[in-house]
Amino acid sequence: MSARSPGPRATARPARPLPWLVPAVTVGGLVPAVMLVQDALTGALGANPIQRATLQTGLLTLALLVLSLACTPLRLVTGWTWPARIRKALGLLAFGYGVLHFGIYLLDHGFNLGQITEDVLERPFVTAGFTALLLLVPLALTSRRDSVRRLGFERWTRLHRLVYAAVSVGALHYYWGVKKDHTPPLIYAAVIAVLFVIRWVARRPRRQGRAGAGRAAG
Repeated sequence: MSARSPGPRATARPARPLPWLVPAVTVGGLVPAVMLVQDALTGALGANPIQRATLQTGLLTLALLVLSLACTPLRLVTGWTWPARIRKALGLLAFGYGVLHFGIYLLDHGFNLGQITEDVLERPFVTAGFTALLLLVPLALTSRRDSVRRLGFERWTRLHRLVYAAVSVGALHYYWGVKKDHTPPLIYAAVIAVLFVIRWVARRPRRQGRAGAGRAAG
């Protein structure tokens, strides 16, 4: 009885470089939340724990949102591919901290829907923050890979451009929330503006090339 010859081996997929990158970013992004809970349980949040927790979660939301926005300009400028891999993790972390930030605000107002609605409608500072969070909701809901297939790449891309509006309104929310030194929110605004310019400059030749090809075809 002859031995069966082994069938063709399936071609092994090459391992992705830096496989630890996304898990490390996710775990690192959750560390401040763990520390915040620990400080709350041990009474280390100071005399006004609600205020401190609100400020910390708000800053984390904006910082993570800016970092997620920086991934594409960094890729365009350097040619590195890894920033695109951590963009979704950073965006979801930003959304999570934004929800936590809003949850602390609800807790501080005793979940009084009447007062909260009045705040949202009449106080521009609260209106900006609530608007930024609402803009992040569809981005979080369509962050799965199958969302690109269901929506189509073009529609998905247009939808996720809401992040520009969200981070801009978030920076405005931060600016209006600061009573004395406006230097930190202005720094955030300057960084956001630089990221917008990098994206615009990097993508401009591509748009001009498509326009030129269209004229030539016509």
